[in-house]
Amino acid sequence: MRRRAREAVLRALYGWEYLAAPADELLADDGDISPSEAELALTLLAGVLERREQLDEIIDRRAQGWGVDRLALVDLNLLRLALYELLHTATPPEVVMDEAVELAKSYGTDKAPSFVNGILDRVWREASGKPAGAE
Repeated sequence: MRRRAREAVLRALYGWEYLAAPADELLADDGDISPSEAELALTLLAGVLERREQLDEIIDRRAQGWGVDRLALVDLNLLRLALYELLHTATPPEVVMDEAVELAKSYGTDKAPSFVNGILDRVWREASGKPAGAE
């Protein structure tokens, strides 16, 4: 259920790049999700759009030579979604990272899975106070 909601958010974020419409309009035509998935998707999408600038700053600081303006749109939006979920929801960090990597494998560029995993891991470790390499 949550994966389908995340996929709908990813599609909506991609569409938002071309048509900056309200979150509910971006999801309105997505017939691939159930009402409960749509509710979760709307919550995630609204949160990402509300905090997009903050999320982009986080990505920009950690992308090491790959600012938000150089990332593929799908990879960028996948990172935005995963970072929002990691930092602003109660979803366990391991679940967020695993789901993001799986979505990157399906929708992102060839290097997206490792790139997404690396950024999310760094942000999670910083947020939790764990040093790099700690388990």
